[in-house]
Amino acid sequence: MPLVVGVCFRKAGKIYYFDPAGLDLHEGDIVIAETARGIEMGHVMTEIKDVPEEEITPPLKKVLRKATPEDLDREEANRQKEAHAFQVCLQKIQKHNLPMKLIEADYSFEGNQVTFHFAAETRVDFRELVKDLASSLRIKVQLHQVGVRDEAKLLGGMGVCGRALCCATFLSDFQPVSMKMAKEQSLFLNPIKFSGVCGKLMCCLKYEYPTYKEAKERLPAVGSMVETPRGIGKVSHVNVIKELVAVELDDGIVVHYPAGQVRQVCASCPAMQADASSESRGSGDDDVEENIDDEDVPRALGAIMRPPRKTDQSSVKQESGGGSPNRANAD
Repeated sequence: MPLVVGVCFRKAGKIYYFDPAGLDLHEGDIVIAETARGIEMGHVMTEIKDVPEEEITPPLKKVLRKATPEDLDREEANRQKEAHAFQVCLQKIQKHNLPMKLIEADYSFEGNQVTFHFAAETRVDFRELVKDLASSLRIKVQLHQVGVRDEAKLLGGMGVCGRALCCATFLSDFQPVSMKMAKEQSLFLNPIKFSGVCGKLMCCLKYEYPTYKEAKERLPAVGSMVETPRGIGKVSHVNVIKELVAVELDDGIVVHYPAGQVRQVCASCPAMQADASSESRGSGDDDVEENIDDEDVPRALGAIMRPPRKTDQSSVKQESGGGSPNRANAD
C-alpha cells in the first residue's frame, strides 16, 4: 500500500491525498503541493499513513516542499490582491447590472489566476463580465456559481445553537439531510424550527441521526406495551437523551421510568402468558381462572390501552389475565 499524507487547501475543505515524497511531515505543517489547479499552499491534516489503492484517485501527486518564509509572504500578498479584486468585481457587477451576489475572491498561489465565487437564484450570463474583469485585472479570471449551502460555508456565521456554523468549521462535505432524520429525533415537523442559516435542514441532523437511531433501537417504541413496577402500561413518550420512558398506566396516570426499569411485553410471547399465570397463582385468588390463549391476549391488552366503561369494569378485569387485581393492590 502506498504512503500518503492528507492535505487541505482551505478551512473546513476536502482533504486530498498526496505522496509525501520522503518529507518528514506532521499534522499542522504548511506545505506546497502540486494540484490540478497548479501549485497551491495547504495544511497537513493527517499524518503519513498507508492506504489501500482503491482509496486513491490517480495520479497521486507529490508534496513539493514545506512552506518557506518566502512562500508565506507570497500567500499574504495574494490575500491583499484578493481584497482589491473583490472590490473591482463588485463595481463590474453593478456596471453590467447582473443579478448575482459576490461571495469571495480567491487567488491561486502562483498569482496567475483569480476565481470569484458568487450566488444567484438563476443562471447568470457573465461572459461579458469575465472579459471586463480580465481586462482590468490583467489575469486569468474564473467565475463559479455556488448553492446556498456553499454560500453559508464560505461566508461563515453563527448557528441557532450559538456556535460557529458546522459547515464553516469542520464539515468537509455536505451529506443529504431528510425530514425522516428530524422525525427520528422527535422534532416537531416544522422546517422553520430546524433549518440552518442557509435555509436548508441543519447539517447536525445528519451526524446526530445514527446516535438517535441506535438509542431508539434499545428503547421501547411509542404505543408499545411495557411492564413497569406498577404493572403493564402503554408508552406515551420517549426521551431519547435522558433515556426516560413515559408510561400511561391502566388508571390513566402517566409515570416516567428510566429505560432500565421497564420491559417490553409481546402479546404472542409464551413468556408473557407464563408470567401472567404465575402472577395469578401468586395472588391467592383461586376463584379467578387464569387460562389465557393467544386469541384472548390482544383483547386483554386492548382493554388496558383504553379505560374500561364502568358497567363492564369487572368483566374487563377478569379478561386481563389476573394482572388487574394485582395492579389494583399495587396502587
